Amino acid sequence: MSIHYFTTPKGDEMAVLPRAELDALQDRAARAREVASYRAGEAPGFTADEALAFANAASPLAFWRGKRSKTQTALAAEVGISQNMLSAIENGKRGGDVGLWLRLSRALDVPVDQLVDED
Repeated sequence: MSIHYFTTPKGDEMAVLPRAELDALQDRAARAREVASYRAGEAPGFTADEALAFANAASPLAFWRGKRSKTQTALAAEVGISQNMLSAIENGKRGGDVGLWLRLSRALDVPVDQLVDED
C-alpha cells in the first residue's frame, strides 16, 4: 500500500493513497460490517442447506416461495394470478409488471430485488 503522509499548515495530519487502494479498503470495511451484523443476528442469512437450495432453485422467486412454505396455487391466488402464470414466471418463461412483483414481494415478505434474477 502506497500512502503519502503530510501535515497541513494548520497542523492536521493527512494521508493520500491511490483511489484503487481506497476503494479496496472501503470494500473490506463494508464486508467486515456485514459479517459483524450477520454474526450479531441483525442480518438475515442462509444455512448451508438453504444456500444450496437457492443455487438449485429455478429462480429466486421459486426459492423464496418454497422457503415461505407456500404452494404455487396459494401464492398465485394471494397475488391475483393463475398458478400456470406463476409457474411460467418462476421458470423464466414469462415476466410480470412492476405491480405483480411488488405484490409477490409483499406476499413473501422479501424485498423485491431479492425476487428478481439478475440474468
